Amino acid sequence: MVKINLILCDWFVGLLPDFVPEFPMMFYSLFDSTSDDKIEYKIYDAQKCEFPDILASNELYVITGSMAGAYEDKKWIDELKHFVCRAHAAQIPLAGVCFGHQVIAEALGGKVERSPKGWGAGVRRSSVVMPEALKYFPEGELRLYYNHNDQVVSLPPEARLIATSPFCPNDAFAIGSHIVCFQGHPEYNKAYELHVLNTTQGVPPEVTERGYDTTEHLTVMGREAARWMLDLIG
Repeated sequence: MVKINLILCDWFVGLLPDFVPEFPMMFYSLFDSTSDDKIEYKIYDAQKCEFPDILASNELYVITGSMAGAYEDKKWIDELKHFVCRAHAAQIPLAGVCFGHQVIAEALGGKVERSPKGWGAGVRRSSVVMPEALKYFPEGELRLYYNHNDQVVSLPPEARLIATSPFCPNDAFAIGSHIVCFQGHPEYNKAYELHVLNTTQGVPPEVTERGYDTTEHLTVMGREAARWMLDLIG
């Protein structure tokens, strides 16, 4: 039995398509399709300041995406950063996705900003620069679905870069053997990424078109990223 604690940072109410009744279901599908073991899930609503009281080294803690910015002055984000510091100090298996990737970076000494490069969407090809990461991405390339405007512009002092791209230099990073973070969305599927592209407004048409093109023609590596997250448990 594997236990995954989802630190849910947004429910995306009113933004989900009919085929995704609740946002956590995409994480369930991802991990269930990756692991041969039965998985038990527990949700903590970060925006309600719900966080685990007891941290277990044989469980995985995943911080999800959010419409919020990791740099915002909000009580729940401050408390989430305290949780990250507590988990890191105890070397608890911790993974961050999109906003989760950013808030972990901010909590541990990095910096996140709204990027002047604009919206990152579609599938991005990032070069793997960490030798150990080739276990999961043997092609030397990381490809995930993306949906973000903020970026980690400075990594925490202890972090090691996993993958980089011209659009987002800090696409993924790791700390020790207990933290792994991805700017992309391993939990997204093609239908959901297309939904995001179809419903996002105020974006230059060439950005949306590039998103459609990469989504149609590039394969993604969400399960490979999920396998690394699960391997943090050891």
